[in-house]
Amino acid sequence: MNHPLIVKLEQFEHLDDEERRALLALTDGRMLHYEPRSDIIREGEDPRVVRLVLSGWACRYKQLPDGCRQIVAFFLPGDLCDHNVFVLSEMDHSIGTLTAVTLIEIAPAAFGAMMSARPQVTRALWWESLVNAGTQREWILNLGGRDALERLAHLFCELFHRLRGIGQTQDASYDMPLTQSDLAEVTGLTPVHVNRTLQTLRQRGLLTLKGRRLTILNRPGLERLALFNPNYLHLERVGARQDA
Repeated sequence: MNHPLIVKLEQFEHLDDEERRALLALTDGRMLHYEPRSDIIREGEDPRVVRLVLSGWACRYKQLPDGCRQIVAFFLPGDLCDHNVFVLSEMDHSIGTLTAVTLIEIAPAAFGAMMSARPQVTRALWWESLVNAGTQREWILNLGGRDALERLAHLFCELFHRLRGIGQTQDASYDMPLTQSDLAEVTGLTPVHVNRTLQTLRQRGLLTLKGRRLTILNRPGLERLALFNPNYLHLERVGARQDA
């Protein structure tokens, strides 16, 4: 079963066939399709459902009254846009698409019942929450402690590892749908500074970016430059699928 949520959770815990079938049943609802650069839910709206991304890239963002936007998280296939967000009375952030996105909305009651009945799935979701919190800490460190080269290099390393975990890399390359403006909104740089930084990374022979495809030419070198330590992604948990 290559369902994106199952692939994602099996990075953290072994799931048996019954647990996989329960997840398939949970996510066998009506699919919703969103165009690129559109909002899924806005700050201030009522988050009544759990959203699971099946395909495409989305982001969590905050926007100031003057229109300035900061992207604070990416959602990739298999990601839940917060499995407990429905406890809020209103959204304190917005979720928007970066590419065309297909997702499923899950009723909170069904999600809660599945967690109560499937402790191994709940453990996997705990691990996912820990990874999300660790990723947020690294993004804060990016903004406050790394320079422009380190910020972009770290982001590209992180995306490589996340996408490889769900089978969406080919050798050392992956789709890169982000514009320079998107990268600026993630890294706290201007688009012009992002452009110069990308040129430097290319000139150093660390990566290429052609036709919305990023290829890492020297991963050890890119990770050294980024001061990248993948421990916050808990990649060692991939072996947990062989446990039990």
